[in-house]
Amino acid sequence: MGFRELSDDMDALVLDGLGDMATVGGREIAGFFSAPWLQPRMGRINTALREPQFEIRAIDADGIESGQLVSIDLSVQDGGGQYDLVQLEPDGTGWVTLILRMRA
Repeated sequence: MGFRELSDDMDALVLDGLGDMATVGGREIAGFFSAPWLQPRMGRINTALREPQFEIRAIDADGIESGQLVSIDLSVQDGGGQYDLVQLEPDGTGWVTLILRMRA
């Protein structure tokens, strides 16, 4: 088994165990949600993060476009809710960051 296959298997395991679920353009996708206004319960992390983001595998980004509705399946306290997809930012490592804006 090659490196890419091993990496894909590892990504799937991490997403299955630690990932968040969202509905993007009508289909469910696993990824990692982060929101700047949610601080860790203990300690403090200062980052340049300004907008909510949902990171997904590049293979899952096919057919996703700016302007689509993104529903994050988390409690409201954890940032769940509906967002507009503003922009897709591939990072060159096989992951794509979806830049979100809270829906009014």
